[in-house]
Formats: sequence, C-alpha cells, structure tokens
Amino acid sequence: MVRVGFIAFICAACIATGTVADRSGKIKQFQTLDRLNGGSPSVSLSREHVYIPGVPGEVPRDVEYRGPYLDLAKRAANRHRIPEALFLRLINQESRWNPKALSPKGAIGLSQLMPDTARLLNVNPRIPLQNLEGGARYLAMQYKRFRSWRLALAA
Repeated sequence: MVRVGFIAFICAACIATGTVADRSGKIKQFQTLDRLNGGSPSVSLSREHVYIPGVPGEVPRDVEYRGPYLDLAKRAANRHRIPEALFLRLINQESRWNPKALSPKGAIGLSQLMPDTARLLNVNPRIPLQNLEGGARYLAMQYKRFRSWRLALAA
C-alpha cells in the first residue's frame, strides 16, 4: 500500500513538473513571437478602406472587354453609386462578360445572380440589362449593409 502511494506521489510530481515546464515553454514561445511581431497586436479591429485606383470613366487595365455590355455596366454602377472600376472588375471576374454564363451553383448571367436573388430584385437574370441592373443594385444593398466594399463583394 505504501509502495502504491509512493508511486502515485512520484507520478503526480512528474505530471506537475511537466505542466509547469510546459507552461514556461509556452510563455517563452509567446514572448518570442511578441518580440518578433514588434509588440503590435495580431488582430486589427479598425475599419478597412478600399482604395480603387483609376480615373472615373476609364476602363481598368485588367478589363479587356470593350463590347456592348460595357456602357450598360458603367451606367448601372453609376446609378447605384458603385465605383465603376469595381463593378467592371466584378463582371469581368464573375462571367468574363458572357451574358449566358451559368455557374455550377446556378448563378446566371453577367453579374452571376442566383435565381432567388434575381426574384427578390424582380429582374430577369437572363436579360443582360436586367442582370447588370440587379447585380449593381444587390452590390449597393450589401455595401449599405456592411459599409465595406470587400464585405459587400464577399456577400
């Protein structure tokens, strides 16, 4: 009985020592990381501002499209107070300016509206003018909701 108690005592001491050593190691690790990080916080809670370079009315360099939907997209962006360059890049990325684009998830047209969203906006996503109008309106709604272009685009 004394022997079992002694073994239990030794095990408990080893576990306790290991825990203290483990904590000490973690503290040193965090101190090292904090020093390497310059003491700055790893998370920033400030609002991010999106800078979209370019001149109003100018097509972004990475958007090569010059077809019939370009002016419609610009007008839709301006009507809903969306930076033109942002909206043109969105269309370029989402559909490559293909009005018949259909995603594997069912998003339709130039701005890749989901059918339920198109119904909510009362637009026909298969008609390019309505699709662009709906896409711009939806993006503007998301911007008003999140107050961030990045979050609006993600939504």
